[in-house]
Amino acid sequence: METPSASASNATFYQPPVFFMTGIPGMDKDLHKAISIPFCLFYFTALLGNSTILFVVKRTPSLHEPMYFFLSMLATTDLALVLCTLPTTLGIFWFDIRTIGFDACLAQMYFIHIVSVLESSVLLAMAFDRFVAISRPLRYKAILTKATLLKIGLAILGRAAVSLLPIPFLLKRLTYCSSNRLAHSFCFHSDIMKLACADISVNVTYGLVVILSTAGVDSVFIVLSYVLIIRTIVKLGTKRKCLKALNTCASHICAVLIFFIPMISLSIIHRFGKNTPPIVSSIVAYIYLIVPPALNPIIYSIKSKQIRKALQKSLLWKMDPV
Repeated sequence: METPSASASNATFYQPPVFFMTGIPGMDKDLHKAISIPFCLFYFTALLGNSTILFVVKRTPSLHEPMYFFLSMLATTDLALVLCTLPTTLGIFWFDIRTIGFDACLAQMYFIHIVSVLESSVLLAMAFDRFVAISRPLRYKAILTKATLLKIGLAILGRAAVSLLPIPFLLKRLTYCSSNRLAHSFCFHSDIMKLACADISVNVTYGLVVILSTAGVDSVFIVLSYVLIIRTIVKLGTKRKCLKALNTCASHICAVLIFFIPMISLSIIHRFGKNTPPIVSSIVAYIYLIVPPALNPIIYSIKSKQIRKALQKSLLWKMDPV
């Protein structure tokens, strides 16, 4: 009897010209315009908030420090994440445009995953920044020099680009079945490979390796950084100093939680949640890709006194008559 893998290898090689994207499973398309309102609100907040963070940091000399360099990197990755998903998501909700070309889908998938890895890496760099600031305050600027920050930025970008580079080619080599319906309004690696009629064990294994070696490693080192931070804070002695040191980490802790919790949840659903209702997977994916970019600038604006002051000065400068 012929094995499934042999049957797949003997089948005619086929790649669909387009994929058919799904909005919110089970929801009538007439409701998509109504549901697009909160999506537009999140997208607008993310675009405005992160652009404002970049503008304020750039034009405020007092914010030209390592902490705000990493915050600018986070804002840039959040903007990129929003721009990766906004066209196809709002295209479905507003115009019922549900198709995307095969190569365009692979490109969108590649950039979504790259930006996700970048965000994970930036959050790790920010954890390292907080550790140095709290444990070595007198040598903070001497350790995190401009040259060091540039090297960290290039290393983050290089790791993301190189680790994810094989994925589009691994998908490109597969032959696909007649079904071309994706589970989301954007392209994910796990969704695309499940539509293949070939052996996808290499894709599954490599995808797992990438997740563990990027977000997995980053999350472990973030936790380790905070273990060391807490040890340092405990040695400070007074309660006031401890609370002041912890307060400088509050924004970063919130950013870590709102990014990693949905990401881990979505990974578990994709790998083990075969019986999970499609709408659950869809909602978690939207939370993972849309909520952090919208909330991060709000969190940092609320918790950072320096950002608030710089923002107020910028607004007053804009309001001054010429």
